[in-house]
Formats: sequence, structure tokens, C-alpha cells
Amino acid sequence: MLAEHLLSIVILGPAAAALLLGLLPGRYERLHRWLALGASLVLFAVSCLIWIRFDPDNPGFQLLERHEWIPQFGIRYIVGIDGISLLLVLLTTLLIPVVILASWRSISEKVKGFHISLLMLTTGMLGAFMALDLFLFYVFWELMLIPMYFIIGVWGGQRRIYAAVKFFIYTMVGSVLMLVAILYLARHHMELAHTWSFAYADILATAPKLAIGASFWSSPQLLVFAAFALAFAIKVPMFPFHTWLPDAHVEAPTGGSIILAGVLLKLGTYGFLRFNRALLPEAWTRFVPLILVLSVIGIIYGAWVAMVQPDMKKLVAYSSVSHLGFVMLGLAAGTMASTQGAILQMVNHGLSTGALFLLVGVIYERRHTRLIADYGGIAGVVPVYTGLFLLVTLSSIGLPGLNGFVGEFLILAGSWKAHPAAVAFAALGIIFGAVYMLWMVQRVFWNPLVHDENRELRDVTFREVLAVAPLLVFIVWIGVHPTTFLYPMEAALRLLLGQ
Repeated sequence: MLAEHLLSIVILGPAAAALLLGLLPGRYERLHRWLALGASLVLFAVSCLIWIRFDPDNPGFQLLERHEWIPQFGIRYIVGIDGISLLLVLLTTLLIPVVILASWRSISEKVKGFHISLLMLTTGMLGAFMALDLFLFYVFWELMLIPMYFIIGVWGGQRRIYAAVKFFIYTMVGSVLMLVAILYLARHHMELAHTWSFAYADILATAPKLAIGASFWSSPQLLVFAAFALAFAIKVPMFPFHTWLPDAHVEAPTGGSIILAGVLLKLGTYGFLRFNRALLPEAWTRFVPLILVLSVIGIIYGAWVAMVQPDMKKLVAYSSVSHLGFVMLGLAAGTMASTQGAILQMVNHGLSTGALFLLVGVIYERRHTRLIADYGGIAGVVPVYTGLFLLVTLSSIGLPGLNGFVGEFLILAGSWKAHPAAVAFAALGIIFGAVYMLWMVQRVFWNPLVHDENRELRDVTFREVLAVAPLLVFIVWIGVHPTTFLYPMEAALRLLLGQ
């Protein structure tokens, strides 16, 4: 019986755990941590079972569950998983226990509320990746907004309220436009099929028939595309909709930054592929030049701004703008190789940047500063921490043999034939990325040790190593044997791309 509802267990399990935590007295902080960690490990185990049961040769959605919800409007609870969403679900369930371990000491106040917020956020993220009803997708999309707002606004830094409100306003504007687009698509389906439906399969059959007129404002398909694209561009975030991200990252607690970079941003790139690309193919073709230009600008701009940041966390935040630009470039190119590379790079970014935020948080807990100038020469003081940070840095800049190289290579190789100019400019972003990351490492770890406070730094603890270890395993695994992760998405991508 349970095997038939694996996806619902993964989606609703965290919410059930959050409800259980809510019923417990607030003074049992240790129990709250252990229960949240236990629930997250069970969640990851169930997602691994989904991986085992998944048939990579089947291009369609698998493990489908359907239940009527609001039948008079054709709204149903429909969830399923294919090769495109599978890796992102696994990434999400992997990162949640990492976040809990990383927050074990740093979250010392309102511990119960933090873990309830994190678990509810998990339900929203996983539901959005697996929802196959557009109204259900929107519900999960909005569900993510509130717990992330609290994670930033309650447990963040000095300017946490400003960052949380900015994050909320940006995301809410995009969400409202997306809701209008979803309602329009459902109404269009009703006009053609004479029945209300928000089911993804039904909309997939009717959405491409939306007209494209002589101008943008007379083209329903282009208008709907733009509404979806704005919501997803804010979430990615693409240039110039990125300004909320550095503030949110800098002010969020370490766990919030990990989940924000690791999963939330990927919902934007996933949305572009699942909705804009699949539902509105003709509009996608019209918008590809604009997406390419904004992607390349984001790659170069993000790298340049990261290069001059004095704050380690802000540097890593701007690097996300650059790295996600590569993902959007791969999606816009639309070849099999570039799209596979884009999806894999979504996972790679979650692993590498999530690990960077975790390690920056580790040193911040000891020195209570993230300024690069406050460090220097600590490689001899914290050798294990230095080795971990260097490995993750090499992953982030795309060293062959590690995960980042595979994704970037597939994106650039797959995009070259159709868009050589874009690839040439994007390749500069790889060079700039190596410059700003290695320059930061040099200044933090190998410049002269001039601050006496750094002489007494404590190296990483067992708990901190345990938190980052799963990310390091996958960083190496993807770099050495990427086929493990590329093969499951191949059939689904061939169907989506029409190849």
C-alpha cells in the first residue's frame, strides 16, 4: 500500500513531521533537532527508493498519484516524477539533513520554529517539483514563500527584515503574474475541450495552440510566456531580476543560504524547462535570443561583481548569478547535450555552492566575521578545513574530475554549433570564476597571518565534517562517473525536446 504512495510520502512527510514538532513543548530543543534530523534521513531514504524503482527508459511520468480535489473546476491532486525532476528531488532530500546538521549549533533560539519552517519549506519544494496539476504547482510554489521568509526574517543577520521583505515582494510579484497565466491556460483549455482542467497533460495538449499575433500585445501565447518567464526569472534569478539574492543570502542563516542556493533557485530553471519550453514552444523560439543575451550578461556580470566583494558570503552569492547563467544558456540552446548539461549543472550548483555556504558558516561561527580581510594564513591553523574548502572551490570552478566540469562542458559543447558567440562570451565567465574563487582562497588561507584571533581557530568538528561529507561524495561521483546521473534524464528530455 505504501509503495503506491511513495511520492505523497516524500511530499507530505516533512509537513507531518513539522506538525509533530509543533505539538511538542518548545523547551525540548535537543529532541526537536533529533526528530527533524531523523525525519530528513527517512525522507532521503524514501527518495532513494524512488530512484531504485524509477525506470530510466520510460520517458513519461512515473509513480503517478491522482485524487480529485476541487472537481467543479477540474483541480486535482496529481503528482508524478520523470527523469527531469528525479535528480532535483534527490538533491532536495539530500540537502535537508545537511542543513539540519549545519544549523545544529548556529540556531540556538526558537529551535522548534526553525525546524518547523524548514520542514514546511521542504514540502513546498518537493511538491513543486512533482506537481502535475498547474493549480497544485502554484499552491506548492506559494507554500515555499512563507517559511523561507521566516527563516531569513527571524534567524537572519542584522538586516534580516529588509532582506526578507525584499525577497517576499520580488517573489510575490512574479507569483501573481504566474497565477494569471495559469488561469488563462485553464480557461483556454475549457474553450477547446469544453471542460475545466489544470492537469499538466491536458494543458500540454492545448497550450501550444494559443495564437501568436502581429504584435506582442495581440499574442496570447507570448503574453502567457512572459508571465511565466518573469516569475521564473526572478526565482533563478536572471539579470536584471537578481538584486534580491545577495541580500537574502548574506542575511539568511547558514542553513537558509544552503537551501536557497541549493534548491529554491533551481525551481526557476526547472520552471523554464517544464512550463515555458514544454507548454509554449513557439513563444520559446521567439524569446530564445533574449534569454541568451540575459544569460551571458548574468554570467559575466555575476563574475565581475563577485570579484570585488569583500564579504565571502556575498562573493558566493554573486557567483550563483554567474553559475545559473550557464544553466539558462544550456536551456536556451535547446540541444540534447546542452539541456542535459543544464539539468546536471542545477544539481552541481546545489552541491558546490551549498557546500561553500556551509563552510563559510563554519568559519563565521568561530570568528563572527565573513570579511576576507579579517583572515589570512589560516591554512596552517585549520588544515582539514582548508582542504575541504579547496576541494569545494575546485568543484565550483569546474576542475576536470569534479562535478562542475561535466555540466559546464556539456552546456558549452552543446550550445556551440547554434550559438558560438554566446559560448565564446560565456567561456570568459569560467576564467573569471577561477580568478575570483582562487583569489579569495589565497587571501583567506595563504596570505600572511596578521590577525592574532586567527591563531587560535578550532578546526572542523566531526559534526561539521559529517554535514559536508555527502556533498563531497556526490561532487566526486558526478565528476568521475556522470553517466549515473545523465542516463535517467535522457528519455524524458528526448520526449520534451521532440528528438
